[in-house]
Amino acid sequence: MDKHPIENLMQTTLENMKDMVDVNTVVGDPIQAVSGDTIIPISKVSFGFVSGGGEYDTKNAIQEATLACAPFAGGSGAGVSVQPVGFLVVGENGVYMLPAQNVTLAERAMNCVPKLLEDVRALFPSDKEKNKPGCEKKDGSQA
Repeated sequence: MDKHPIENLMQTTLENMKDMVDVNTVVGDPIQAVSGDTIIPISKVSFGFVSGGGEYDTKNAIQEATLACAPFAGGSGAGVSVQPVGFLVVGENGVYMLPAQNVTLAERAMNCVPKLLEDVRALFPSDKEKNKPGCEKKDGSQA
């Protein structure tokens, strides 16, 4: 039994959409910066798909009482939207996200918390660092 024309229409549209939208659309190709950092673009991808059709009767189809002669009318469409979200920066200083759109003060503060904690931790040497040779006070005791 042959496929209904709407099935062929939908299959063709979905195959073409699959070619348009893949993981490389969301996560772009890495870019090497002069500083040695690797920058990876990240995007938000949205897509929609619609397909429809119907058979309509003609005088001959009604007279013959068969739907096999009824002509088919159909259409399909798809749309894709790609919006930049930001850039993932990987370098000597760690990994961080550079947003592409304006962010609120709260979001900006949350992005700074890991770096702030790292800086605070660096102010206070750990017990291992205190007991290292060369960390003696002037009187000869350990720092």
